[in-house]
Amino acid sequence: MDFTLRNIGILVSLLVVVSWYIEKAIRIARFKKQHGCKPIYNRLPQLERVVGVDLYRTQISASKEGRILELAQGRYDRYGMTWSARMMGQTYVNTIDIENIKTILATNFKDFGLGQREEAFGAMLGRGIFTTDGVRWEHSRALVRPNFTRAQVADLDSFEAHIQQFISKIPRDGTTVDLQPLFFRLTLDTATEFLFGESVKSLNSIAGSEEDSFQQAYDLAQSRLANRGRLGKLIHLCSDREFDAACKTVHQFVDKIIFKSLEKLHPRDAEKSIDGNGRPERYVFLTEMLKSTTDPKQLRDELLNILLAGRDTTASLLSNTFHVLARRPDIWKKLKAEVDGLQGLKPNYETLRNMKYLKYLLNESLRLYPVVPNNARFANKDTVLPRGGGPNGESPVFIPKGGIVAYHVYAMHRRKDIYGPDALEFRPERWASDLRPSWGYLPFNGGPRICVGQQFALTEASYTIVRLLQAFGGIEDRDGSAWTEQLSLTCCSANGVKVAMTPR
Repeated sequence: MDFTLRNIGILVSLLVVVSWYIEKAIRIARFKKQHGCKPIYNRLPQLERVVGVDLYRTQISASKEGRILELAQGRYDRYGMTWSARMMGQTYVNTIDIENIKTILATNFKDFGLGQREEAFGAMLGRGIFTTDGVRWEHSRALVRPNFTRAQVADLDSFEAHIQQFISKIPRDGTTVDLQPLFFRLTLDTATEFLFGESVKSLNSIAGSEEDSFQQAYDLAQSRLANRGRLGKLIHLCSDREFDAACKTVHQFVDKIIFKSLEKLHPRDAEKSIDGNGRPERYVFLTEMLKSTTDPKQLRDELLNILLAGRDTTASLLSNTFHVLARRPDIWKKLKAEVDGLQGLKPNYETLRNMKYLKYLLNESLRLYPVVPNNARFANKDTVLPRGGGPNGESPVFIPKGGIVAYHVYAMHRRKDIYGPDALEFRPERWASDLRPSWGYLPFNGGPRICVGQQFALTEASYTIVRLLQAFGGIEDRDGSAWTEQLSLTCCSANGVKVAMTPR
C-alpha cells in the first residue's frame, strides 16, 4: 500500500513538473511570436554547450596572456555584432549593436540588472552603488550623487599637493621611470583624501606601515574581482584565503576612519565638538554622507564602491594616455603647445574645460582604450533585444529571465561604420569634426547607471596632464612595445608606461 502511494506521489510530482515546463514553453512561444523574435544564428563554435567549460578555460588563458580584448574583437569581426556562447552553465548573448546596448542600459532599463555581481564582489565592496539593483541601488545613488556637484569637482586645490608629490617621484636626469604605478598611487592618494578626509599618502608610504598594508591589500583584492565575476553561479565553490585576508585588512582600515568620523559627529567628550578656529572645513565625501546615514556598514560599502571607480578608472586613463604620448611626438607637440598657452599658471576648472585638444586627447584615449572595456546585464524577466535574430541579424531576440547580455565597449569603439575607416588609429583630431557617436561611445556607461563621478575623473586626469607638461617639456619611450592589455575590472597597460621625462 505504502509502495503504491509513494509511486503515485512521484508520478504526481513528475506531472506537475512536466506541466510547468509545458506551460512555460507555451508562454515563451507566445511571447516570442508577439514580439517577432527569432533565434540567434551566429553562435560561437564550442566543444560542448551544456556547461561551456572550454570557453571558460579559453577566457582564463587569454586573460593571463593579455589578449582577452583582442580575442573578443576577433569574434565580433567573425560572427557579427550579436552572437551567443555558453560558459560555466550560462548562455551569453554578446553584442556591440547600439540599439541593443541602448535597450539594456536605458530604454528597458528595469528589465535588466547586475545579477550575481553582489555575490562576486560583495566580499570586498559590500552593498553599494556598483553592486546593487532596484530600490537599494536607487537609495545608494541618492546618497552618492549629490557629492559630485560642480562645486566639488571644480575644487582643484586638494589635488595640487598630491600632484607635486607625484612629480617629485619622476627622475629629472633622464633615468627610466614607470609612470603607471605612480599614477595608481597618485589617484589612491587623491581619492582617499576626497572620500575619507585623510589621504593614505601612498606616494610616500613606508613599507609595512598601516597605509602601505592597506594599499597592498586593496590592490590584491581588487585584482581578484574580475575572475570572481567570471565564475558565475560557481563563485561559492571558490576559496581564496589571500583575497579574504586582503578584504579584512581593507575593511578594518576604512572602518577605523569611519568610527573616527562618527566619534567626531557624536563625541563622548562634548568639548571635542567645539571648533575654535571658526574656519569652514574643506569638503569631505564621508562627512557629507554622515548627513544622510550613520550606519557604519553602509558608509564603508559606499566609500569602497566609489574608491574602486574613482581611483582605478582615472589611473588607467592616465596610464593609457601617456603610453600613447610617449610614442606619438606629433600628439605631444600639439598638446604641449596648448598647455604652454597657460604660461605656467595653474589651470582652474573653466580653463580645463576650454582646452580643446586636451579634451580630444582624452576622448580618443577613452575610445581606443576604454577603462571598463566590457560589461554585462542580467534579465530580470522575460524580455527582448531589438536586433540580432534571424539569418541577417535584423530581427528581435528573446532573452529569458536570468539570461545574460554582455556588451563589449572595446570592440564597439572600433566599429568602422561609426568612426570611419581609420577607426583603429589613435587620432584625437577626429573629435574636432561633427562626430556624434551617441550610444556608440560609452566610456562611462550610459542611461540611469551612467558614472556619477565622470566629471571628477576627467577633471583630475586633465589637471594631472597639464601640471605634468608644465613641469616636463619632453617624453621618451623606454619600452618600445605596443600596448598590451592588463585587464581586471579596469584596463591599463600590461607593460606599464616606462619613459624618460625631460624637465623644462
